[in-house]
Amino acid sequence: MSKNRSHLTYAGIALFVTLLWSSSWVLIRWGLDQESLEPLTFAAMRYGIATMVLVVWTLSSRTHRQQLVSMDRALLGRTVLLGVVFYALTQGSIFVALDRQPAATTSLLLAMTPLFVALLAGKSLRETASGRQVLGTILVVLGAWLYFTGGLGATVIGMGAAILALGANVAGSLLGRHVNRSGEVSPVVVTTVSMAVGSVLLAVVGVITEGAPTISTRAWLIILWLAVVNTAIAFTLWNLSLRELSAVESAGINNTMLIQIAILAWIFLGERPGLNGLMGIVLVSLGVLLTQAVRGRLPD
Repeated sequence: MSKNRSHLTYAGIALFVTLLWSSSWVLIRWGLDQESLEPLTFAAMRYGIATMVLVVWTLSSRTHRQQLVSMDRALLGRTVLLGVVFYALTQGSIFVALDRQPAATTSLLLAMTPLFVALLAGKSLRETASGRQVLGTILVVLGAWLYFTGGLGATVIGMGAAILALGANVAGSLLGRHVNRSGEVSPVVVTTVSMAVGSVLLAVVGVITEGAPTISTRAWLIILWLAVVNTAIAFTLWNLSLRELSAVESAGINNTMLIQIAILAWIFLGERPGLNGLMGIVLVSLGVLLTQAVRGRLPD
């Protein structure tokens, strides 16, 4: 397999993961609005059940068990920190934001992730973005702004949570690339350890602030799907993709969720895009294409 073809394969894996994650936003809104689940407890149950699945997966493999027990202190510390940042802070904040304001508003804030990643990746990861990638990132942000011009239905708590999610998402993108690019341990092990840390923190905070939940059969089905498919499998595939993709590239692919969520929200939540929305889709799509340039070339 050629280098470019291999690179596109990993990009395709990352894009598939974003499709799963985008569908999560609709399911989360259903859980919050129709099933009256509390946001942090909802997040804790999703990631807690996913962690159980991953623990079984990890312990069933001799290779994974060996990697788990042989992780050096520095790598383990970075993986634990990844759990705090990428799961507890980012995902917890997203659930709170979705509970307090429209999905489009939170999605808009998170669309700024690749711009900040592009600015920070050069220093923290020594991955300097090309001029084409910087231009692509700027187009993504402009497209996001254009798509959601007009009333966004923002709230103080919702925007505060979304801003926290943005900062944690930027840090998680950089830290996730730093942890995974060495290839010292399997993506399954990285995901298991980091998600376990994040889910425990979410559970503790959720129980303290929201109390014990009451869960219907439909809510359980939503939680189980989110936990097994959209979390355990999806995050493992995402960590796999980070072995090849740079931080700017992975953030750019992640940002296609802006368009995916908009389309799903139109279909399932009744949020209809206008002319500005369509123009925004074009700009974001072009921007993401430019961020995927490999050594100054566009993907073949």
